[in-house]
Amino acid sequence: MRKRLLMALVAVMGMIVVADACTSAIVSGQLTANGRPLMWKNRDTNDLNNRVERILAHDGLMEFVALFDARDLQDTAAWMGFNEAGFAIMNTASYNLNGNDGVKNMDREGELMRYALERCKTVDDFEDLLKALPKPLGVEANFGVIDVLGNGAYFETGNFRYVKYDLADAPDGILVRTNYSYSGVKDKGMGYVREKNEKNLLAPHVAAQDITPAVFTEELSRTFYNSQLGKDFTRSGDTWIVDQDFIPRRISSASVVIEGIIPGENPRLTTMWIALGYPPCAEVFPVWVGEDGVAPELTGTTPENHSVQCDKVNKRKEEVFPVVRGNGKQYLNLSKLYNNEGTGYCQTLALKNRKAYQRGYEEIERRRAIFSKKKGRK
Repeated sequence: MRKRLLMALVAVMGMIVVADACTSAIVSGQLTANGRPLMWKNRDTNDLNNRVERILAHDGLMEFVALFDARDLQDTAAWMGFNEAGFAIMNTASYNLNGNDGVKNMDREGELMRYALERCKTVDDFEDLLKALPKPLGVEANFGVIDVLGNGAYFETGNFRYVKYDLADAPDGILVRTNYSYSGVKDKGMGYVREKNEKNLLAPHVAAQDITPAVFTEELSRTFYNSQLGKDFTRSGDTWIVDQDFIPRRISSASVVIEGIIPGENPRLTTMWIALGYPPCAEVFPVWVGEDGVAPELTGTTPENHSVQCDKVNKRKEEVFPVVRGNGKQYLNLSKLYNNEGTGYCQTLALKNRKAYQRGYEEIERRRAIFSKKKGRK
């Protein structure tokens, strides 16, 4: 068994990919507006040309859709996605788990996630996979997973061991992670301010139990709140601010929410809502598994394997970060996102994205009706 797993994993680990940073959450259906669990990741990476692809079932492996880097021509490393069984996975890089363990072949989180998407149906399946894979794994990450049974967990995973944090044990029904692990070395790693930002921004929604995917894509990924400073710059009227410790960052390449199902529903109703590219400048698209599940503009269709949508959003981002000399890249022109005239990208995209969510949920209902008819004919 170990030999087969090693050979299969080596086959998909042919390319080293730089690990993500990111801000993330797993939310129980108890806290959501429609009772369905959510898993969110605001992806931070140096690879800013992202795309979404559907990978067909083959050789006994499952179909899935996932976020990939454009330069990954063989779709080797999946950075967040879900499969036909409704199993979903994401990661945030951790920087306080492995220490100086001497392992050289690192940054294999994306390859491991693709491997899991092709094989796992449940949270337990993923845990079994972590146990069975040969060590060292070449990873240092918080892997988040949910399944169609309503289960969710983070697995804080290093080269030789993991610690599981089960959503069922979370007293308030939500787990969050940034770029350190709770089981790792105390006060090491990164993302402490972003984690507090996230908790503070989510607190009223947790209390009201009204969390939706839009809370993440339209609020958290478009809000310039800094908990260390105790200030929300979002509508401060400032023209320029320093890009430091906000949830949306200059290196943010997507905001992605996977919305699970209520147990008993068809797993193919699992939906991925994605704002591709720099989230404050991005439109939201729904994604499903299946032949018509991924909008063509999200996929790698240009000669450079870029997504047309991501290229469009990255072009807008150039207006937000226009200074290229010296330390200029750290300075954000907030007036391009929010201004008194209401012409900032966050402002003009708000209505468009509300309509995108409305159309997406209408499509989910259409698909639900189709699945119900097919089930009724059996």
